[in-house]
Amino acid sequence: MKNTLIHKQAVIGANVNIGNYVTIEDDVIIGKNTQIGNNVSILRGTRIGENCQIHSNAVLGGIPQDLKYKGEYTFLEVGHNNIIREFVTINKGTISKGITSIGNSNLIMSNAHIGHDCIIGSNCIIGFSVGMAGEVTVEDWSNISGLTAIHQFSSIGENTMVSGLSRVVKDIPPYIMVAHEPLRFAGLNTVGLKRREFDSCKIDELKAIYKIIFQEKRNTKFALELVKREFEQTLERDKIINFIHNSKRGILKGVEF
Repeated sequence: MKNTLIHKQAVIGANVNIGNYVTIEDDVIIGKNTQIGNNVSILRGTRIGENCQIHSNAVLGGIPQDLKYKGEYTFLEVGHNNIIREFVTINKGTISKGITSIGNSNLIMSNAHIGHDCIIGSNCIIGFSVGMAGEVTVEDWSNISGLTAIHQFSSIGENTMVSGLSRVVKDIPPYIMVAHEPLRFAGLNTVGLKRREFDSCKIDELKAIYKIIFQEKRNTKFALELVKREFEQTLERDKIINFIHNSKRGILKGVEF
């Protein structure tokens, strides 16, 4: 470990492999079997789980890029089995939430940026050079393709597929693909759902629900009321309804087929 600086109050688990020119500040916790590449900076308030890979030049736990941040003590929490590639930057939280949170088993590709107070679920793929502003929520099993920019406070539902070079300024409900400019509904994420072992009946149900929401030229409130009347209560139906009902930015628009 050439020219590596590890603060004596950092807690390093068993079998952690640390490269050259690494900086690990105080009040950092790193779980066992994690691999840390060269030139990585892990700053105070960062907690990293077990079996993670953190590649060269990543910076984890940097202070928020937010003028409202006044030095309050906040955290970055990274779960287990995450792969964080080269030059990724992930900022810790602000007084708003106090924490930026990354779940388990995510792949965060090179040059991605995850801003303050973001909440990332598990089993997500964040493509290369994705830019994620503060207080973004990304739910489990989401796939965000490269060079996508995501507006502050946006929410992306579970099992979604976002095409490359997208500009996300509205919330994206679960189970769908989004594409085009401006970004809009482009169908159900059928391939992703089949990989998750959604059966054909469930996929047909989701297609029918989103036909009402996105393809029949109804206003959103009336569309949700119709979905409640026309479809039996299921976990997936209620996730869609609750996501849209709770959206603060509003959901993206549909596209006709």
